[in-house]
Amino acid sequence: MIASPYLAATRPHRDAADLLQRFGEEAGGVARARAAESRRLGNHIHFCRWREVERLIATLGESRSGQTLH
Repeated sequence: MIASPYLAATRPHRDAADLLQRFGEEAGGVARARAAESRRLGNHIHFCRWREVERLIATLGESRSGQTLH
């Protein structure tokens, strides 16, 4: 099970929702590719941003029977 990520801002939520709407089940892979490209370019801020979005998408896709997501 992936630990629930702490997100202090709303931007990751908007980014995740946008990727999920545009790419469906491939959204996590798109976020991963964007993180990899940011890392290749040396942009650590965007690398961290897209990794956070990737983790959020993975968390949203988990089956959590009996657990509440807030």
